Amino acid sequence: VQLVESGGGSVQAGGSLRLSCAFSRFLYIPYCVGWFRQAPGKEREGVALISDTTTTYVDSVKGRFTISKDNGKNTLYLQMNSLKPEDTAMYYCATDTRRSRCTLSTISPNYWGQGTQVAVSS
Repeated sequence: VQLVESGGGSVQAGGSLRLSCAFSRFLYIPYCVGWFRQAPGKEREGVALISDTTTTYVDSVKGRFTISKDNGKNTLYLQMNSLKPEDTAMYYCATDTRRSRCTLSTISPNYWGQGTQVAVSS
């Protein structure tokens, strides 16, 4: 099984990007899936999560980022609008296949994607 991200890039502040994560060789998208990011010199943080049908966001991205999934395409998305320089990071999709319910605090991913870089300039 494999998670493959795409869609990163460089944008100016205020711009938008959409990240995609293909769940390759998964029969279906697991119940507990999310996006994480890690900026240079900082710890990795959970950004957005879907637990079954419930979505959760870290406060810093609320109202700007939207997580969604297409079960028919086995793909997870992160729509990022109104991007800020502080959103610059490597973004990873991940899943905890051992849980049917999770939160940004309880998710403990056992599968990760390779990451896609997002750079936002001011």
